[in-house]
Amino acid sequence: MDCLFLYNPVSGRGKVAKKLGYILSSLGQSFEKVDVYATTGPGDMTRAAREGAARYGAIVFAGGDGSVNEVVQGVCEAETAPLLGYIPTGTVNDVAHSLGISKNIRRALKTIRTGKTAMLDCMRVNDRFAMYVVAAGAFTSASYTTPQAQKKRVGRIAYGIEGIKKNLKFDTFDVAGSVDGARYERQSSVFVMLMNGRSVAGMRLNKGGSMCDGKVEAAVILQGKKPNFLRRVRSLIAIANLFLFGYRVREKRIVRLEGKHFEIEAEEGVVWNFDGERGIEGSVTVDVLPGRVPMLVPAGSRRI
Repeated sequence: MDCLFLYNPVSGRGKVAKKLGYILSSLGQSFEKVDVYATTGPGDMTRAAREGAARYGAIVFAGGDGSVNEVVQGVCEAETAPLLGYIPTGTVNDVAHSLGISKNIRRALKTIRTGKTAMLDCMRVNDRFAMYVVAAGAFTSASYTTPQAQKKRVGRIAYGIEGIKKNLKFDTFDVAGSVDGARYERQSSVFVMLMNGRSVAGMRLNKGGSMCDGKVEAAVILQGKKPNFLRRVRSLIAIANLFLFGYRVREKRIVRLEGKHFEIEAEEGVVWNFDGERGIEGSVTVDVLPGRVPMLVPAGSRRI
């Protein structure tokens, strides 16, 4: 089987480029031929994955959660998805946490050589795709507005700094729609999130979640349309409870929903975050695509 190796030379402070020879040598033990491509900017990994899906039996890629999103965009647009191997080198690496893939390059390569194939679910959001999270509202822009230089200096703390700087106002927006055909009425919210997997923002938000169960879990944090200081504080506490104690935390401001088909009506200007990247605005339809993404995971992994 031939393999295409894609990597983001900026991710992980450039450590993939420094170990490129070792990585290619290791991949050469598993694949007959290994071609390599370094991305040059946003969208480049999607294009390379899309073109590579028709030519290679396997695509191995290195990068963060944004790279996962770009590869998923490319392979899900292809008629048949190739086998994927992942070397996590980003700041947070939520997909790797959910799947039990080590951020250590040597161990990640061992997973590619000796791991098992898991048929992972992904989400189709209108005409786009997402692997593990679709979110809108408070703090969700931090993952794509945080400067790369700041992430290099302080790691994941940079996201918190950016979120505090830009999101404490807690703008409200109305959402309504349906889950698997069951209608839910319009409510004012500050945060909406759909999760496929266990980890979001480096935290185990969805301890019982799976990337292979054909459904996603959603959380909506409610707030009145004219929030005063106290209501904003309560919303902040609700978000903190969600991220610190998980999806099942007892919190009256959190509405929990589960399903495989979501129709979410939101006003223009509400920006959705797809796997840490800026997505689309306004209303979205989210469908779970069961078993759409074949990926190598640790042979003994029970996390999927």
